[in-house]
Parts: sequence; C-alpha cells; structure tokens
Amino acid sequence: MDFALPDLCDAYPDLVKVVTPMFKNFGGCGAFSGEITTIKCHEDNSFVALAVEEAGQGRVLIVDGGGSLRCGLLGDNLALKAANNSWAGIVIHGCVRDVDQLKNMSLGIKALDANPLKSVKRDVGLRDEIVTFGGVTFVPGDYAYADNNGVLVSSQALEMP
Repeated sequence: MDFALPDLCDAYPDLVKVVTPMFKNFGGCGAFSGEITTIKCHEDNSFVALAVEEAGQGRVLIVDGGGSLRCGLLGDNLALKAANNSWAGIVIHGCVRDVDQLKNMSLGIKALDANPLKSVKRDVGLRDEIVTFGGVTFVPGDYAYADNNGVLVSSQALEMP
C-alpha cells in the first residue's frame, strides 16, 4: 500500500490520531503500516524478543518503553528476526541500538533515539494491553501508519484516497 500521512490526515480527519512528533527513523523502510500489537516494558526487552519470533503477518509492534533513554530495546538481532518473520515495523517509545545495521534492514523502525547499552532480561512486561504515549492511545487491533512525516493511528484500516 502506497500512502503519505498528510494525505491520510486530509482524507480521514475524523479517524486519524497523530502521535506527537518525537521519533527518528532507524529502519530500512521509511514507510510502513499494519495492525497494531503492543508491548509495555521498562528497560527489559524480553517481551520484544518473544514477539519478533512470531509470524508478524504485516503487523506493527508498538513498544511502550516508558520513554526511557537508558538502554536499547531493539538491536540488530531482534530486528532481523522481525524482518524475517514479516513484521511491517516497530515503533519504540524508547531507544534502539546497532543503528548502522538497522538502516539496512527491510523493516520500518521508529524510536526516540539510540543507546548502545543493552536492556536487562527479566521477563517483565505486558503484551497486547492498551498503551498511551505521544498523546495517542494504541489499541491492539487498531492500525498504525508511519512515514517520514510521523506516526498516526486509526481504529479502521485506511485506503489511500
């Protein structure tokens, strides 16, 4: 699906919610979209590691890392698994690491920033819960759209006008 967020905002003003601008692009795909699945974790990427092992089926993984900038919640190994398992993209309210490798992967990745420190692994987190950050609530089963203009969500799948 070809889309541009400004066009989707113009065509569906009552359906879209735009996330506060805060993310940088780190992946090899500048634009991505798909059904939302969520993880809520804090400086522990155990649930991210489990999720990217699944068949992504073109979904978008929304990771609410609480905005922590103290460690990376996604690195090259997990991103490669996500790409190989057909995830469309990952949006992280936190950091990534291995940025030079991430930009060559066929996966959309948005995060607040980069941090070379790896996260802890204590198996602490929540999966497929409603999460809120950037002024938007992310509901599993809703849809996320991302490109160089930002990130938006919709309760319905959107078609390019």
